[in-house]
Amino acid sequence: MCEVYDEEQAAGRLRVSVAAWRWAVGSGLVPSADAGPGVWSRAVVEAADAEAVRAALRGPIGAGVAADRLTEALGMPLRCRPRVTAAAVGHLARAGLLVRLGGDAEFPDVHPDQVAALARRRDLPVLLDRHVPLGPDQAARRLGVRRVDFDQIAGRLGWLSPVGSVEIDYKRQGGVTAVPLYSAESVALLPVVRPLVDWRAVRAARAGRRSPLAVLDPVVPGRDRVLRAEVARMARVGRAAVVNWRRRNADFPAPTGGTGVHPQFDRAAVVAWLLAHDKIGVPVAMPAASLVVHGGVGRGTSRFRLDDPYLVLADEAEGEDELSGWSTDADADELAALTAGGSGRRWAS
Repeated sequence: MCEVYDEEQAAGRLRVSVAAWRWAVGSGLVPSADAGPGVWSRAVVEAADAEAVRAALRGPIGAGVAADRLTEALGMPLRCRPRVTAAAVGHLARAGLLVRLGGDAEFPDVHPDQVAALARRRDLPVLLDRHVPLGPDQAARRLGVRRVDFDQIAGRLGWLSPVGSVEIDYKRQGGVTAVPLYSAESVALLPVVRPLVDWRAVRAARAGRRSPLAVLDPVVPGRDRVLRAEVARMARVGRAAVVNWRRRNADFPAPTGGTGVHPQFDRAAVVAWLLAHDKIGVPVAMPAASLVVHGGVGRGTSRFRLDDPYLVLADEAEGEDELSGWSTDADADELAALTAGGSGRRWAS
């Protein structure tokens, strides 16, 4: 008789499915592998309650269903956050946040109860950013910019580097293509770590218009440096705070250029330090406000969510103030209908 068992042998010994054994291990019903990676001793396997292992597993759900449930759990307009995909579920499983019960490793079957538990976590957006890389289209959406602008960010400007790639078969567009993947955290952090960029202008750029990023110079490899003033802008503090951080923290990055009066620091090293010391955080969503629309007599009042609200006051008293921001497509359509003809008063509250 075998003295050690892999997962298939252990499942066969108990006469349960491999998925049931995986879930029993993942949920703690049976001990983790004790005889090596993915291998259990005979004593552990024979001590397992086969009926309990069998009963613990309800029908697994596919990666696509799990992705839809996690998307719904985000509970926010997805204008600037891509939907959770089946591939993202694969990344979450490889990160140990979900147990792969079967199916392809890229698109695993998972336990519905574990998906529900993950969906209830308040830090779900953070987990997605930390563990699920984004393709170029998803990254552009996460950042709230056009794809052409993101291509400048990752290409000509050199602000981002791929962390991996995935092959996608575009059957009608030339076959298999390698698509780069980018760290979602790094994408979300761009407005924080590049505070001198007019991100509102980039996000507001319309199709066919020249990108506001076109006037910026590319990063020279090894020379992406920042002054203390820009470090202060990243952390939203005064320059005196940065001086104090350098004085009081021996691990603050050493200057890599500049002068004694105006030292320059490596941007990546500064960002890593600011994150490690909780001086900056990864944005999980755009700031939101409620937009209240009074439609006039007989049209009632409606309330909408407006992400990244921005109010521009007219220079002249007779001029019109402008309010911009992101909304869901449904809200935008309803808002357009309510304000058709210029009637009604509008304000954010």
